[in-house]
Amino acid sequence: MTIERRLARSDFTLTRDYPAPVNRVWDAFADEQEKLSWWGAGDAMEHRAWVFDFRVGGRDVAEGKFHDGPVSRYEATYTDIVEHARIVTTYDMWLDGIHMSTSVASLEFEPIDEGTRFTHIEHGVFFDQFWADAPQREAGTLGLLDALGGYLA
Repeated sequence: MTIERRLARSDFTLTRDYPAPVNRVWDAFADEQEKLSWWGAGDAMEHRAWVFDFRVGGRDVAEGKFHDGPVSRYEATYTDIVEHARIVTTYDMWLDGIHMSTSVASLEFEPIDEGTRFTHIEHGVFFDQFWADAPQREAGTLGLLDALGGYLA
């Protein structure tokens, strides 16, 4: 089987206002037990691997098999952390063991009168047969932000 070699790029910015103070929203990312409570696909997948090392140079890994579907693997490295202000990661995604993408994501936490303005900015590159999946990344990230909002409520 010949694989067509190509790249697709996807850049997006998502902003949400959460009715919770910055330290509460921050802890949803910085505290392992809190992150486990909302991150990922919940009951939609069988969880297989989890690593949480929240520090500059630390790695996060989340792997699971979607019921009747593929195995998804996320591996991130924290490149910058400024408490209660920002988190920057580079991360790679695999689907059934095939490297599908590499991204840089910045997460910004801004206090506002109503709570916290959270901004997720991402720049991704999608490889070969996954080039058409680029728009799905934004949709998947929106799902994570919805899960975070539900968790914070």
